[in-house]
Amino acid sequence: MAILRAAAVSAVLSPICSLPYNSVVGGGGAGAGAGGFAALRIRPLRHHAFKQQRWLSSSTPRAFTCTALYRPEVEIKDEGAPETLQYRVFFHDKSGKKISPWHDIPLQLGDGLFNFIAEIPKESSAKMEVATDEPYTPIKQDTKKGKLRYYPYNINWNYGLLPQTWEDPSLANTEVEGAFGDNDPVDVVEIGERRARIGEVLKVKPLAALAMIDEGELDWKIVAISIDDPRASLVNDVEDVEKHFPGTLLAIRDWFRDYKIPDGKPANKFGLGNKAANKDYALKVIAETNESWAKLVKRTVPAGELSLA
Repeated sequence: MAILRAAAVSAVLSPICSLPYNSVVGGGGAGAGAGGFAALRIRPLRHHAFKQQRWLSSSTPRAFTCTALYRPEVEIKDEGAPETLQYRVFFHDKSGKKISPWHDIPLQLGDGLFNFIAEIPKESSAKMEVATDEPYTPIKQDTKKGKLRYYPYNINWNYGLLPQTWEDPSLANTEVEGAFGDNDPVDVVEIGERRARIGEVLKVKPLAALAMIDEGELDWKIVAISIDDPRASLVNDVEDVEKHFPGTLLAIRDWFRDYKIPDGKPANKFGLGNKAANKDYALKVIAETNESWAKLVKRTVPAGELSLA
C-alpha cells in the first residue's frame, strides 16, 4: 500500500520552475530575478495520527527568471517497501501531480536560507539518493550489482541534497586539482540535533564547504544547519562550527574520507588544503552549481541519461 506523508512545507512557497514543461524565459545565476511574496495556510496530510496547521510567509528571490508557480503543498508518497529494490519516495504537488525534488523544489528562500532535501536520516546506513536518471527523480536506495547498498557504519548527520544544483561533469575546477563534477546535485551534511525523515525538506543555512575528490570526481559537501535547531543562531560561519560543534568538521571529513575503505577501496581525498572552506566559499559553490543546473534544464548542455522531468 502506498503511504502519503507530509513534507516540510517551507520548500514550496517559492516560485518553482516546472521544467521541462514550463519554458524558461530568461537566464542568470543565483539571485537573478525579482522575488514574490506568499502568505498561505498550510495543512499537511496526516501521517498516522499527526496533523498540524500553521501560517507561513516567505520572501522568495529566484535563482533565475522562469515561469513560476506557487505550490502550497508537497505530498510525499512512498511506493514499495523500504529496503527493497522497488522502494521509491515520490513528491507530489497539491493536485496530485508528481514533481521532481531535484528540479521543482526551489533552491533559495531568501535571507541566506536554502532548501535541503533529506535523503539519509542521521544514525542510519541505507544509502538513499535521488534517482537522477528516473522520471520525477524519486528517492531510492542505491544499488551495486543488483544489490542494495549500505554504508559500513551509520552516518552521524542528516545527509541529502540542495535542489536546483548540479555538478557539471564537463567542468574542471581549477581550484580543486582540476577535478570534474560528479554529475549529481550538491550534497549537504546537516549537523542539527534532530533526525530528519527521508524526503523531508528543511530550511538550512550553509556554514562551510568540503571539496571531496571521489575517484577523481569533485563531490562537494556543504555543511549546513537547520534554522529550527536550538543552536542555529549561534553558528553562521566555519569558525562558529568549530566553537559550538567542536570536532564536527574533522569528523565529517574523516567519515567521508574513510567510508569506502572497508569495501577495499582507497580513501577519498579532499582539496582546498584538506580543510573546510568558509561560508562565503560555500555560497560560491552553491551559486556556480545552480548556474550549471540552469544550463542543464534549459538544455544548453547535454543531459545524457539524466531525467529532466
